[in-house]
Amino acid sequence: MQPSLRENLSVIPVATVCILLAFWTRHADAQTPNQAEPSKKLPAVTVTGERVGSYKSDTVQVGTFRDMAPIDVPQTSNVITREVLDAQATTSLFGALRNTAGVTRSQLNGSTYDNIAIRGILVENRSNYRLNGSLPVINLIDIPMENKERVEVLKGASSLYYGFVPPSGIVNMVTKRASKDPILNVSVMANIYGGANTHIDAGRRFGSEQQFGARINLLAGREDIGIHNFSGHRALMSGAFDWRVNDKLSLKFDVEHYRKEVSEQAAIQAPAAVNGVITLPPVPNARRNLAGEWQKYDAEATNLLLRADYAISDNWGLLFELGKAQTRRDRNFSQFQNYDLSTGEGTLRTFFNRGQRWDNENIRAEVFGRLPGQFITHEVSLGFTGNERSQDPRTSSTFDTTQNLFNPVDIARRSPTVPFGPNRSKITDWGLYVSDRILIGGRLQAMLGVRSSFYESVGATTHYKAENINPSLSLMYKPVDNVSIYASYIEGVEESGQAPANRANNGEILAPAVSKQKEVGVKAIVAQGILLQVAYFDIKRASTTVDASNRFVLNGMAQYSGFELAASGEITKNLSLIASALFMEAKQLNRGNAETFGKIPDNTPERTASVFAEYRLPFIPGLALGSGVYYVGRRPVNTANQAFVDDYVILSLSARYATRIAGKRTMFQAVVDNATNSNYWSTAGNGLLGVGAPVMVKTVARVEF
Repeated sequence: MQPSLRENLSVIPVATVCILLAFWTRHADAQTPNQAEPSKKLPAVTVTGERVGSYKSDTVQVGTFRDMAPIDVPQTSNVITREVLDAQATTSLFGALRNTAGVTRSQLNGSTYDNIAIRGILVENRSNYRLNGSLPVINLIDIPMENKERVEVLKGASSLYYGFVPPSGIVNMVTKRASKDPILNVSVMANIYGGANTHIDAGRRFGSEQQFGARINLLAGREDIGIHNFSGHRALMSGAFDWRVNDKLSLKFDVEHYRKEVSEQAAIQAPAAVNGVITLPPVPNARRNLAGEWQKYDAEATNLLLRADYAISDNWGLLFELGKAQTRRDRNFSQFQNYDLSTGEGTLRTFFNRGQRWDNENIRAEVFGRLPGQFITHEVSLGFTGNERSQDPRTSSTFDTTQNLFNPVDIARRSPTVPFGPNRSKITDWGLYVSDRILIGGRLQAMLGVRSSFYESVGATTHYKAENINPSLSLMYKPVDNVSIYASYIEGVEESGQAPANRANNGEILAPAVSKQKEVGVKAIVAQGILLQVAYFDIKRASTTVDASNRFVLNGMAQYSGFELAASGEITKNLSLIASALFMEAKQLNRGNAETFGKIPDNTPERTASVFAEYRLPFIPGLALGSGVYYVGRRPVNTANQAFVDDYVILSLSARYATRIAGKRTMFQAVVDNATNSNYWSTAGNGLLGVGAPVMVKTVARVEF
C-alpha cells in the first residue's frame, strides 16, 4: 500500500533537519577549525542595516533574449526579483505576478493553484510556464516560489523560441543556484489561521577549483487560508546542480518535486441570462466554502532539466537542453449552479477526477555566436526545439446535492460511482528557428527572426496538423546608454485553447491559429537604477466562446490594444519600488456573431494597476516598512458581456526587521494581505465566479547560518 501524503510529509522535516545539520556542521568545521569553546554567556544582539538584492534585475533569461539587459529587450518584459518576493513574503505564482500589469486570475480563485490571464488572454497551463527559460512545466498545482531566484514575464507573442503558445506571454521561473559564498537559511512561516511551514535553503560550491555547485531547497507544512471546511499540506524538494567540467564545457541539472493536497473551494456558476442580462448574486463572505472539507485537490509534480553549454571558441558556443515535466492529480471539483438569487437555494455539482496525468518532454539544441565587425556586429542563433505534450485527464463521474449560497450546509462524503475512462491526447510541437541581432554603430539594433513550425494534435475526437512560418522583426535605437526606443512586429501561433471540464466537448483541443502583435516602446534607467518602461501594443488573435450546445468553440478574432507602464528598482538608497499599470481596449471582431461582435472578451479588465514600495528607515537600522496597492478593473463574465464583476482594490502592509543574533543574520517579518478584509469577486471566465481570499496575516522568521 502506498504511504499517504500525510505520512510522507511527516518524514520530510526529520530528514531535512538531519541532512542540513550534517551539511552545516561540516561547513562550520571547515571554516573554523580552531574555534574556541563558545562562551556560556547569552549571545549579543547586534542591529545592522545590511541589505542585499534589488527590485530591478540586470538580466533576463527568457526566449532569444537570454542573458540580455532588460533595457535591450525590444518587447515588454517584467522581472519580479528575489528581493521583491522576500519583501512580500510571497510563496505563490499569482503573489509574484500581481506586481505586473494586466495579470488576473481566471476561472478559479486560487485556493488550489493559480489559473492566470495576462491582458485578458489565458496563460496556457501546459506551454506558457517555463523553468529556466526552457522546460514547459505544467501549471496545474501551485508552483513553489521558495526555490526560485526570480520570476520573469515576457508579454505578448513568443513563438519564435517557444513554438505554439498563446500571445498572453511567457512566465519564466529561474531557480536559485549556488554562489561563491556558502549559504544555509532556515525559515519558519505561520499565519493567523494555523497554516505553517518550515523552509531550509542550502547552497555551496565544492572542489579544488569550486567547479561543483549545489543548491537544495526543502519545505513542508500545513495549509490553511482562512476559509471554512479547508485543510491540507504542501511540500517541496528541489536541487539545482552545476559542474564546470573544463574551460569549454559546463553542465547544469535541476530537479524539483512538489506536492499539495488541500480542500478545494467550490466555484460559483454565473446565473442564466434573462432577456440578455445576467443578474449576479451578492459577493459571498470571503471565508465561506460551499464544498466539503473532504473534497480534496491532491496533486504532485516532478520537473527535470539538464543543460550543457560548450564553448567552440571565444565567439561561438553550443547549447543542449533535455527536460521532462510530469503532473499527476486526483480532484473533487465542485461548482454551485442553478440557484435562486433570493433564497440562495441551488445545486452543488461535484466532478470526480482520478488518475489524471500530464507529461511534457522537451529538447533543444542551439548554436549561437558573434560575427564582430568594425561597424556592424551580428549575434546569431540557430536552433531546433522538439516538444511532446501528452495528457490523460480521465473523464469523471458527477453527483448533485442541494446547497445554499447564503447558509451553506455540510456536504456528506461521496465516492465515484462509475469507472474512469481514458481521455488521452497528444500534442507534437517542433520547429527550426534562426535569429540575428544586428548591432549597428553602437546605438542602433535590429533583430530579425523566423521560425518554421510543425504541430500535430491527436485526441479522442479531434486530429489537427499545421505547418507555419512565422517572422519576427524589431528595431531599437539608444540615443544615450540608459534610454532605448524600439518598435517590433511578431507573428505567433497558438493552440487556441482546450475545452474545460464543464463544457460538452470537455478536453477538446481547438484548431491552431496565427496571432499578430505590434509594439512600440521606450525604456530608461534613472535615479539609483530604477527601470522605467512605457509601451503601446496591438495584438490580434483567435477568440473563443461557448455556443448554444455548451461547446467551447472558436469565435473569429479578438483585438487587444493599449498602453502598459512599469517601474522597478531603487528610487533612493532607502526606497525601493515596483509598479505597473495597463490601459487597454479589447474587443471581439467576428461580425458573423452579433451577440459577441464588438464586445470585450470574457474576464478581460481594461484597467489594472499595482504598486509596492518599501522604505528602509535610516534612523532605525534594519527596519523596513512596505505597502502595496493592487487594482483590477471590472470584467465581463462571458463573451456576450451580459454581466460584469466589479473592480476591486487590495491593500497589503509589511514590515521586516534585519539584525544579527550571535553573529547570524536574522530577519523577522509580518505581512498583512487584503488588510481591509474586502469581499470581492476575484475571478471570472468560463461562466464561473470566484471569491477573493479573506484578510491574511503571516509572520516569518529566518536565520542565515
